[in-house]
Amino acid sequence: MRALRLGLVLASVLLVGPREAPALTVQEAILRAKPAVALVTAEVRADVTMNCGRGLVTVSPRPFVETGTGWFVDGRGWLVTNAHVVDPAYRPRPWVTHELKKKAIEQACVEPVLRERGLMRGLRPDVEEQIRRQASDQALATAKVATFPKITVMLSNGTKLAAEVKKFSPPPVLDNNGRPLPDYGRDLALLRVKDGVYPAIALSRRDVQIGDPVHILGFPGVVLEHELLNQSATLEASVTNGAVSGVKQDAIGQDLVQTDAPAAHGNSGGPAITDDASLVGVMTFVSLSASGAIVQGYNFLIPAKDVAKFLQGTEVKPGESAFNAVWAAGIEALLAERYSTAAAKIDEANRILPGLTDVKRLLADAEEKVKHPPPRPFPWAWATVGVTLLSLGAYGAMWGKRWWKNRYRVQPTQVIGFIERGLSPVLLDVRTKTDYETSPLKLPGAVRLEPEHAATADPHIVREQLIVAYCTSPEEATSARVAAVLRQRGWKDVRILKGGLGGWTNARLPVEAKASLPSIGLEIYKSLSLGDIERRTFKPGEFIFREGDDPRGEAYLIHAGTIEIRRSFDGSEKVLNRQGEGELLGEMALFRKGPRSASAVATADTELLIIKEERLEWLIRNRPQLTVELLRRLSNLVVATDQERAGIVRA
Repeated sequence: MRALRLGLVLASVLLVGPREAPALTVQEAILRAKPAVALVTAEVRADVTMNCGRGLVTVSPRPFVETGTGWFVDGRGWLVTNAHVVDPAYRPRPWVTHELKKKAIEQACVEPVLRERGLMRGLRPDVEEQIRRQASDQALATAKVATFPKITVMLSNGTKLAAEVKKFSPPPVLDNNGRPLPDYGRDLALLRVKDGVYPAIALSRRDVQIGDPVHILGFPGVVLEHELLNQSATLEASVTNGAVSGVKQDAIGQDLVQTDAPAAHGNSGGPAITDDASLVGVMTFVSLSASGAIVQGYNFLIPAKDVAKFLQGTEVKPGESAFNAVWAAGIEALLAERYSTAAAKIDEANRILPGLTDVKRLLADAEEKVKHPPPRPFPWAWATVGVTLLSLGAYGAMWGKRWWKNRYRVQPTQVIGFIERGLSPVLLDVRTKTDYETSPLKLPGAVRLEPEHAATADPHIVREQLIVAYCTSPEEATSARVAAVLRQRGWKDVRILKGGLGGWTNARLPVEAKASLPSIGLEIYKSLSLGDIERRTFKPGEFIFREGDDPRGEAYLIHAGTIEIRRSFDGSEKVLNRQGEGELLGEMALFRKGPRSASAVATADTELLIIKEERLEWLIRNRPQLTVELLRRLSNLVVATDQERAGIVRA
């Protein structure tokens, strides 16, 4: 149960633990940013007093108007746009005044004369141009102009707000020779409108890379002035999409981001966002052909990092807005099909700043889906999560169980590492009495502790000593039981040898024999697991096999007792050899693939370990030292046989 709980905890951590916020969809990123985009208008009205030849007259010509795009950088009423968008109203230039004078001449001088002559505009262009030229020669130089500039910001709900320029970096301007003028700037203007709660766009904190997605928001003139669109075109920003296509520098070495996202006059000052809804740049200028037409695919942005530098020293806190969190939560809920939550959040955003176009549209969508929910498909995602959670829980439980079981276990190589580091671990032999008595091997220097007495016996080991217990029980059960008892008695650092005695010998680490054993027997014992090997017992006088028998693919290791090897000569048996504990018996017939060449008889109570032919072959192939011992044994046998034959010949 502990392991299952651990597994479920691990699964939960994997599924719901801390992770990076998921990326926004393009739709969500644009919806988050759009309410913060506004139409910026720089307007210069004027009263022009002039003399067209009939005395002084004062007229108010049609105002000079420049439109562009701005965006709230701080939800308390701070916007950013291009300097060239507001420049005509911020510092009226002579060319603006000249344009107003020309409009005034049309209104005060040209139109009255045309009416007197009964002519409509365009009916007699030659006469119209003559009147215009005469009026300009007489009135243009002496005209007095009183200008009334203003800058307004219009939100997507139609609200117009008066704006004041709080910081200004002039637009880039070149002289007739193509050299930058002294006031060549960054083309940015910081505007302030009345206090309130407005949406805002945060600045991206990373440098753009070629290929990054770009979405330009703004009010291009081709849309504002389109004859087939109604007034709503002036309220809702348009969006064009593209990618970062290069990083360039302007005439004075200022960085620019090139993009292939389409743009037009009117996009100036608009935000270019990426897929996380943060600003990567401000639209500043497009590319023109020789004829003056816009060449799309080669538009340029002021990088976000330069906008941040421009805002330094001001009160602006980029991206800060009480509106943003509510609006983002509503969008997220709507896209996640949690319509009731979406309706509540979007309605809250609408109460903060009523009537924004995107807010109204999404609110209507959410409310409609609350009333008429769309059919929901089977929740495969949740089903998958559930199955995944259960699977991870099960695997976690298995892992936890394995970890719990092995937390005190050490590999034989780790024990060698303890020894090499000078920890001097005590190797504690805790095999059961039966296993201990039947196996002739032990680990070098091991201390014997009978597991039955672990709770009471004194192993004569200091409490701080590192102890490694070993046994031959399946899954080290005896070692685990003894280790737990010793830890309860105060020996805190008690480990369990993984694999026990068999694991140690399989790692080809040295062992000791409890009694004197032939080297071949020692090597075979090191390679056998006594728990899963067949045993046979024989009483004194019983034949183990007879001369001429089929070997049946078996050889034997004498585990206890003694055996005589007998062979018939001229009708009588002769004892060829006597073998005892640890000797290999009957392997010759396996090598020869023939019948037994002699008989084997027990001369005392004897126990044999059965070694099958395939097991013996595997041992020979994989245990080099055993192979060496077998070769040595066969060599001795050949020599003995040769000597025996020589004796017979001499006789």
